[in-house]
Amino acid sequence: MTTPIVQAPRGPVTRKDVARYAGVSTAVVSYVVNGGPKKVAPATEAKVQDAIRVLDYRPNAAARALKLGSSETLGLIVPDNSNPFFSLLAHAVEDAAAERGYALLLTNSDGNIAKERRNVRNLAARQVDGVLLASVLFQPDLEDLEKADIPWVLLNQDREVAGVNSIGVDLLAGAQIAVEHLLGHGHTNVGLAMGTNVGNDVDGRELGWLKALAEAGLPEGPIARSPFTRSGGYEAGKRLLASSNRPTAIFASSDMQAVGILRALHEAGVSVPGDIAVTSFDGSAEAEYTWPALTTVDQPVREMAAAAVEGILAARRKAAPQQQMFPTKLHVRQSCGCP
Repeated sequence: MTTPIVQAPRGPVTRKDVARYAGVSTAVVSYVVNGGPKKVAPATEAKVQDAIRVLDYRPNAAARALKLGSSETLGLIVPDNSNPFFSLLAHAVEDAAAERGYALLLTNSDGNIAKERRNVRNLAARQVDGVLLASVLFQPDLEDLEKADIPWVLLNQDREVAGVNSIGVDLLAGAQIAVEHLLGHGHTNVGLAMGTNVGNDVDGRELGWLKALAEAGLPEGPIARSPFTRSGGYEAGKRLLASSNRPTAIFASSDMQAVGILRALHEAGVSVPGDIAVTSFDGSAEAEYTWPALTTVDQPVREMAAAAVEGILAARRKAAPQQQMFPTKLHVRQSCGCP
């Protein structure tokens, strides 16, 4: 049986055009496009899919969203997706969203509160089905999402926020493990390169560093505070080298900082790990390709991303908010002094 010859529509292709070409009803086309609610015989579905391909039919997303009561889109806000960790996280969230039939809109706050709020407002105006936010604040302003009745999940949270879905890892425990590993190599003066946060809360990674030293009966080492960037780590590395209390080991609060620190140490002719050992936090792919390769605290990014998307869907079902904390793991390489 040959496909009937149908004159190509002059304007935008509609569902009626597809139905006419395939020789079926518009309802059948709707079932194929939307994946239900009624089943369509395989042969009939093949005809509809062929008509969609030949006519280059593109469903009206706005009309579909209005009918379904869903835009089938999630929004993601990260501080900086040029940071390998947030790039990896964004990719994992996109994959997790796609597996559940959602597209993803990605925005960057650049670590700026005003821009973060603007991004939240813009995503709310687009009526996305949910927002995943890696905020620069522990308790961000989410009034626009509340007014629009849009659910959200906070990412990168190491403490519970009352009444809010959140995902994160125990920063304190992860940092403590990394510092204790350095102490196990015999270091008694461990410096800290700490990223600068917008809020006033002490970062869990700093608390973990302090706890490891205190439990070992050691004094605090020198601290250099700088942005969570390669250049920030580079400046922190130079300051730690120039310290009157120069450390023999450094814990960096992010892999990006550690990359900058390695450059500063190399330029100063300092051997890693012979003169100064280095560990870091994040578990980005970049850590594996530095020289020497970085010993770093890994975060289970794909599991966290999947849980975040599920958290949005649970919130849409009006499930009770919950905090999910994931374990970290020390990935031992060479920068700490291990062979």
